[in-house]
Amino acid sequence: MSQTISGARFIAETLKGYGVTHVFFVEAILRRALMEMETLGIRRVLTHSEKAAAYMADGYARAARRPGVCMAQSVGAANLASGLQEPFLGHAPVVALTGRAALTAQQRHAYQEIRHAPLFAAVTKSSAPVTTADQLPRLLRQAFRDATTGAPGPAHLDLLGHQGQAIESAQVDAVPIPESAYARIPPHRPAPEPEAVRQTARALVAAERPVIVAGGGVTASGAGAEVVALAERRQIPVATSLNGKATLIETHPLNVGVVGRYSRWCANRVVAEADLVCYIGSRTGELVTNGWTVPRPGTPVIQIDIDPAELGRSYPNVAGLCGDARAALQMLLAELPARSASSWTTRAREYAAAWRLECYPLRNSDAVPIRPERLCREVSAWLPSNAILVADTGYAAIWSGTMIYLTHPDQRYLRCAGSLGWAFPGSLGAKCGAPDRPVVCFTGDGGFWYHLGELETARRCGIATVTIVNNNAALGQCVGPIRKMYGGRPGRPEEMCGFSEVNFARIAEDLGCVGIRVERPDEIAPALREASAADRPAVVDVVTDANCPAPEPWTP
Repeated sequence: MSQTISGARFIAETLKGYGVTHVFFVEAILRRALMEMETLGIRRVLTHSEKAAAYMADGYARAARRPGVCMAQSVGAANLASGLQEPFLGHAPVVALTGRAALTAQQRHAYQEIRHAPLFAAVTKSSAPVTTADQLPRLLRQAFRDATTGAPGPAHLDLLGHQGQAIESAQVDAVPIPESAYARIPPHRPAPEPEAVRQTARALVAAERPVIVAGGGVTASGAGAEVVALAERRQIPVATSLNGKATLIETHPLNVGVVGRYSRWCANRVVAEADLVCYIGSRTGELVTNGWTVPRPGTPVIQIDIDPAELGRSYPNVAGLCGDARAALQMLLAELPARSASSWTTRAREYAAAWRLECYPLRNSDAVPIRPERLCREVSAWLPSNAILVADTGYAAIWSGTMIYLTHPDQRYLRCAGSLGWAFPGSLGAKCGAPDRPVVCFTGDGGFWYHLGELETARRCGIATVTIVNNNAALGQCVGPIRKMYGGRPGRPEEMCGFSEVNFARIAEDLGCVGIRVERPDEIAPALREASAADRPAVVDVVTDANCPAPEPWTP
């Protein structure tokens, strides 16, 4: 039986029905719907920029494993679209709602109005205009389906009225019917063809030097236990992408670390020497393959992916499984006999041990300014057993991906897909999505500057995260290349990558947060303990050495 309710109430009840607990927005958009959301217990997080709102929805979606919602009026739609690049590339289920000019104002230079469709086409799985109220029930349900099915990603609805007011003030002759399957990821677990599973099993059994590369699809599927079971049954070394870093704990004997460009050399060596590489939930992109050099072209490859278009995209497959990672691995395990450790397993362990030994002096350095490796060692030792670590790109990704050790199976690692500045707002969204877990942001000063104003959002909304700033007063990843380019030429290379020296702890305190400045290695551990004990957002500002380059990736 249908009933007539306002579009505002319909939107609010639908979001509540899909389990949405927070929405992230910049005023002014869907004001009536936001008022209705308050009555339903949905938290409204007002941000300082549309891009930050998208990043928070992204972090929320990844941490909660359910759709995150962000919203902006017509004027801010372009800014929101730019923020959707992250969940699009990172495969996070985000539903974005924007307003657009009234029909009578279109095609006649309405104030600050541009075409939205081209902006969202590049960064969403689907984008649709909502022009009449009777379209809303169908299109809103479809947005949640699109965001969660297959490889997750953003879906966008463009609501009539620059604040969406034409839709929310109209009457909807329908009862909200949320589809519970699409309130989480994955909503379905499609299984591969049995014969393809048998073919994949034969290829694995025949290989003498196989290696597994676990990607973000393993995380999205919740297939970490199955990856570990496969590795242990066949004694196969496991490398991971950054997004798959938490698949194995650091101390697992088959873990060789993160592979590719932001990597450990031991992982690249193992993948390069393998006679079969089994990619699970990885798109074999540029970063995880170090520019498609690891593994070498021509290396036999197996891929397991939910998207059939990814099978063989960069490396021709000797076997491919199209399906959910967990479902595929469960079928594959049923076909595989156990295998004892081999000389190949021993070699992989020796590489990993040599890498850790090589890093030992740097991770234990007492140098001042502080070395990033020492900072990572202290974070590893302190990180709570159920923490979610949220890392920025660039050096923050390299340092955290290679040097922060995850030693508990309940620890998670979320890393942005490439937009510097994502981590801090992303961590705020993650805390909203997982309020009972400690959430730690690891970023540099270059990344923290992007959305520094969201400290006020965190304090106002009571989002108590711990943010660790690797503060070297520079874009650290750029220092070496720029100096090399200058050579002995006179000039001021620091103008291209250097910042003023700023005390972020003092800024945090001025904004009502906890701020702790760290200048010596022995101050790191007590600062982290103090920050984690606070009942407010905390910033640990660590002064580090800009002259400490991250290691270059090993290349064949």
